[in-house]
Amino acid sequence: MTGKLFIVGTGPGNPAQMTPETGEAIAAATEFFGYGPYLDRLSLRADQHRIASDNREELDRAQTALARAAAGVNVCVVSGGDPGIFAMAAAVCEAIDKGPEEWRQVDLVITPGVTAMLAVAARIGAPLGHDFCAMSLSDNLKPWEVITKRLRLAAEAGLVIALYNPISKARPWQLGEAFAILREVLPPRVPVIFGRAAGRPDERMTIMPLGEADPGRADMATCVIIGSPETRIVARNGRPDLVYTPRSFCGESN
Repeated sequence: MTGKLFIVGTGPGNPAQMTPETGEAIAAATEFFGYGPYLDRLSLRADQHRIASDNREELDRAQTALARAAAGVNVCVVSGGDPGIFAMAAAVCEAIDKGPEEWRQVDLVITPGVTAMLAVAARIGAPLGHDFCAMSLSDNLKPWEVITKRLRLAAEAGLVIALYNPISKARPWQLGEAFAILREVLPPRVPVIFGRAAGRPDERMTIMPLGEADPGRADMATCVIIGSPETRIVARNGRPDLVYTPRSFCGESN
């Protein structure tokens, strides 16, 4: 008899943004696998144990968690945000796909979470109010040429673009190059939102036009949202500006 394998997302980091379903999954598990800072967000009981690993060891983590669940343990794999968006749910599914038959018999429960782009959008207005896409700028798992092609095509299609993993110490140049590509397609007035640590005490929201967007405003805790030509900024006297993309398409040109 196998145990259960829960895959959860803690949301952007504010405990109030964790779903009740995720809380129930955490209460039911005894062993927790994840990146250390994500595990730090949990308040575990004395009978619950954490096994932290580096953020670049997702597949190994998934395999270890599956082996423990197959042995009868109730296991929880922890992601930030939503576990199905650039996170551990895909890694576990890949491990099951390539692993032994017994892993396919594990009782798997994936709970949805609040992902970074939704938290940033809620803080700033409704930039995702029309069609949008989400992309990771990390080239650890896909070629940079694929990323740049997708960026250009998304901009040409008029999609609002949410960028995850925009910059790191190993990739300090990629966000600047991404902005350069987007400037070839989009008007310079298109708003760019740098949403850092949405919902946490160190939250920072910055709006800049694409023509002036500074990649130095981002780090790995930042989700960058680039508007479409139809995205609007609403100035409010004494209150933060609102950024929204109208639900109806007007076909505004560059």
